[in-house]
Amino acid sequence: MSQKIIIYQVFTRLFGNKTTTLQNNGSIKENGCGKMADFTAKALDEIKHLGATHIWYTGIIEHATQTDYSAYGIQKDHPAVVKGKAGSPYAIKDYYDVDPDLAVKVEHRMKEFENLVNRTHKAGLKMIIDFVPNHVARQYHSDQKPEGVEDLGARDNKGKGFDPQNNFYYIPGEPLHLDNLNVSPKDYQESPAKATGNDVFSAWPGQNDWYETIKLNYGVDYCNGHTCCFDPIPDTWKKMLDILCFWAAKGIDGFRCDMAEMVPVEFWGWAIPQVKALHPSIIFIAEVYNPAEYRNYIFQGHFDYLYDKVGLYDTLRAVSSGFTSAGNITSCWQQVDDIQNHMLNFLENHDEQRIASDFFAGDARKGKAPLMVSACMRNNPMMIYFGQEFGEKGMDQEGFSGRDGRTTIFDYWSVDTIRRWRKGSMSLKYMSADEKELYTFYQNVLTLCNKEKALCEGDFYDLMYVQAPHHFDVYNCFTFLRRYKNNLLLVVANFSGSAQELKVNIPAHVFEFYKLTPVEKCATKDLISGEKSEVDLLPDSFVPVQVPAYGGCILKFVL
Repeated sequence: MSQKIIIYQVFTRLFGNKTTTLQNNGSIKENGCGKMADFTAKALDEIKHLGATHIWYTGIIEHATQTDYSAYGIQKDHPAVVKGKAGSPYAIKDYYDVDPDLAVKVEHRMKEFENLVNRTHKAGLKMIIDFVPNHVARQYHSDQKPEGVEDLGARDNKGKGFDPQNNFYYIPGEPLHLDNLNVSPKDYQESPAKATGNDVFSAWPGQNDWYETIKLNYGVDYCNGHTCCFDPIPDTWKKMLDILCFWAAKGIDGFRCDMAEMVPVEFWGWAIPQVKALHPSIIFIAEVYNPAEYRNYIFQGHFDYLYDKVGLYDTLRAVSSGFTSAGNITSCWQQVDDIQNHMLNFLENHDEQRIASDFFAGDARKGKAPLMVSACMRNNPMMIYFGQEFGEKGMDQEGFSGRDGRTTIFDYWSVDTIRRWRKGSMSLKYMSADEKELYTFYQNVLTLCNKEKALCEGDFYDLMYVQAPHHFDVYNCFTFLRRYKNNLLLVVANFSGSAQELKVNIPAHVFEFYKLTPVEKCATKDLISGEKSEVDLLPDSFVPVQVPAYGGCILKFVL
């Protein structure tokens, strides 16, 4: 049986933090910090019990921070080029090291990581970590690189703005200017200035730029027509391949590649096959946002999966917020139908606002219908973000992050719903009635994805084209069939705040396409509510369904 990938993304630093008396912009001593050791066998078993097959530990590799670890031989970072007290996990300071915040004993941090790999696998989960290829922290320095490995920038010709064998881009003769930034102190010195991570090729990055990072040079001369200089192989390519192989050898099962489309696809096409030659089962997930490049990064870059953000995520967000019709979901799958199995669906991650936040839907229940569509529509992977299953709001005023509907990635903090779940020994003991109900719904849907072959291996049939407005709410509801051999499921998702009685038209073409035999008084069971009934499953007939507000049904026909 093919497994449908269900990824549970967790921000490692926040998961195990028990602190309740949190200070805005607090230090690690004031606010505390979660550890890799907090992912106990019990915690991992419960994550698997939710329906997860993979866990993505966000923020594993050492990054810039305002916490002083110099006692352990780790260079201090200048606070002007660190966002937040804890720092961004995407401002990597040492590609060959584990973030010291995450270790119970800092000096044993790599061993603690290796133990985490083993615990994760023992729990029956596969492990994904970030690979951040486009940029590094401004003060990148590897103190844990293996013997014989040369540091990034060690041999750069800093007198040239671009050289294909340089690891960084430079602004010769000009120091970095932080005067126009809201940072302090401003005495950080960098000369010559290096280009900033979000393709700012000047010495004056802005407040909204990724000013804490520097852009890596993969042989593309951005300031001269994006000329590509890939022969001979750029030095950065070789160093990044070595880093990928280093972490793959630790036994992880996949990389989520940050801002993959800001790195030339030619690099991925060169590197990924080499990693897979050594580790055939490892997967690569690309954070990409340009649909015009999707097929390029799959077929030339050899990525296994890509974010489906600007298509399905954006549409489901608009539908659940009442801004557009559920019928527009059809065009989402049509645009990627030929590469559908390569698309990673999600409703939350560390970059996006929480469903329950005031900036998104303001009500976690409004994420239930989108979850049914996102998780059940096709066979491709699905991802949720820790706390989503409880309706975490993300409305704290943490520090650098601010009150923006997201769970901070820059600050030392704890997550209310996860903290209470952990307080109850990973049970629902301290959760509210609404949180318990939501968790049960998520668990039901996510586990069904691998329990029902029709959902993990089956065909998909969009029924929206034959639904009549006087029988079916085409603006607020979406319906489709899933089939595997004699297993047939009818899925109806209701995005509205009202329970609905609908009549779903099953066209004659379904019977021809699936070679189905019509059945009168066919027994059905709703896999969401457990209710049983009998319906006529006949060509061009209507199947009556009752769907709750902000929910839906999955009718299984007994054929």
